[in-house]
Amino acid sequence: MLILLFAVIAAIATGLFAYFVNTVVWQLMLIFLGVFVAEHLVLILFYYLASLSVDLTKPLEKQNRFCRSASGQLIGLACAYCSVHPKIYGAEKLPNNERFLLICNHRSCYDPLVIMDKLRKYNISFISKPSIMKIPVVGRIAYGAGFLAIDRENNRNALKTILQASDYIKSGMCSMAIYPEGTRNREDSLLPFHAGSFKIAQKAGCPLVISSVSGTDKVKAWRIFGGNKVCFNILEVIPAEKVKEMSTSELADYSSRLITESLKKDN
Repeated sequence: MLILLFAVIAAIATGLFAYFVNTVVWQLMLIFLGVFVAEHLVLILFYYLASLSVDLTKPLEKQNRFCRSASGQLIGLACAYCSVHPKIYGAEKLPNNERFLLICNHRSCYDPLVIMDKLRKYNISFISKPSIMKIPVVGRIAYGAGFLAIDRENNRNALKTILQASDYIKSGMCSMAIYPEGTRNREDSLLPFHAGSFKIAQKAGCPLVISSVSGTDKVKAWRIFGGNKVCFNILEVIPAEKVKEMSTSELADYSSRLITESLKKDN
């Protein structure tokens, strides 16, 4: 929507310039392009200034609505410019009246973009690697939206993140998503799941949403024709009661089997 809005504004500005000033076609094209680029720069500057109010050193007591909205807009722009056209299957299985923990396999940096783009109304934040929080503008907006960084090299710090994520879910602030593999994996077989990831659902007393994504590892940015086809599958939702009954290793093994079977069908 933002790209369309920017294009319309740029076209109007170009038309007004052509009406008052005698110009040739190539000049009009440059004017349109200049206005279009300037709009993006103004948007980034606006995000930057607004993100300065987010303090990365303080615990997030409530979700920053601006950051949540901004993250959705940025993700929409990224998907549009990378020509990512995800299709979601099984969305009817998702809980509508309660927060949840979503787990998924991890193929590329486009995975969270696809998930957040298709599940915007569910207000999902991600547990990601610490480097994400260090990206200018993006890091502050992500933190304000409820994203958390996990230090897998330090068990004590990792546990703090898990507890914080469960608190976000219990308080109703947002649902959370995590990649149990711990890192990106483009192989056909999954990496071993970190069982500790499933403690979030157990401690939060929430449903566990098992999902899979395919095609993101083949995304080619700026593809004009055909787009990039990506499949996002909601495989199963395990109720909170059953999540508590199962051990984290059982949840990890069961989820891994479901995702493996799904990926075989997609291939």
